[in-house]
Amino acid sequence: MTGQFSIRVNEVRKKLGSNQALAGVSLEFAEAKMHGIIGPEGAGKTTLMRTLLGLLRPDAGSVEYREDGVPLEFEAVRSRIAYMPQQQSLYPDLSIDEHLEFFRALYQIPPDEFRTRREELLEITRLGEFVDRAAAQLSGGMYKKLGLMCALLRSPEIMLLDEPTNGVDPISRREFWELLYRLADRKILILVATAYMDEAERCSVVHLLESGRAVAEGEPREILARERVRTFDELFLKHAEIAS
Repeated sequence: MTGQFSIRVNEVRKKLGSNQALAGVSLEFAEAKMHGIIGPEGAGKTTLMRTLLGLLRPDAGSVEYREDGVPLEFEAVRSRIAYMPQQQSLYPDLSIDEHLEFFRALYQIPPDEFRTRREELLEITRLGEFVDRAAAQLSGGMYKKLGLMCALLRSPEIMLLDEPTNGVDPISRREFWELLYRLADRKILILVATAYMDEAERCSVVHLLESGRAVAEGEPREILARERVRTFDELFLKHAEIAS
């Protein structure tokens, strides 16, 4: 049995060129929750994700992973993390089945274990009848589902998803969130970065970023009530007016 994972971000700063992408961000990602990292384009969401993954080194501050409250070195948790990047990262000429086989070999998953996971993932994504279709021929929603399947093959305990529903139609967005809810039932730590304000209310906890700074953090309805607004669009407009 493994424990439950959490992440603490302490006063992280990161400058990319002349852009202060993260300006002293402190956040808490509690275990077994679906966390939304919400903010418009340029808020710092992708920079934060890459910093959490160790792909970027903070200029100041720190990222701390914990298992059952006990701090871990990043190398001890790296293999337990799955990452779904914002940009297209699949191989256009490979079919769904070929992608799954490729990642099976990459993660060194035993054949019996792979067959079980493959069938389960094809069932929950409803992609079973399209296993011979190349990635380049998939719709936007199906492409995102394939990316999620590839990330899930290793049975991660932490998932970092960078704008996973960006550019897909409303029905595909809804179906993708239904998949995430099924994953959340497994009590793994899920972080979803999104610029869609309506998706904030789908999360257990939200962390709002604006221009590289943390604006608010907490349960969605509590934040809206505290800020005296009806929607997260209104909340960001409110903060934009204050900043100007």
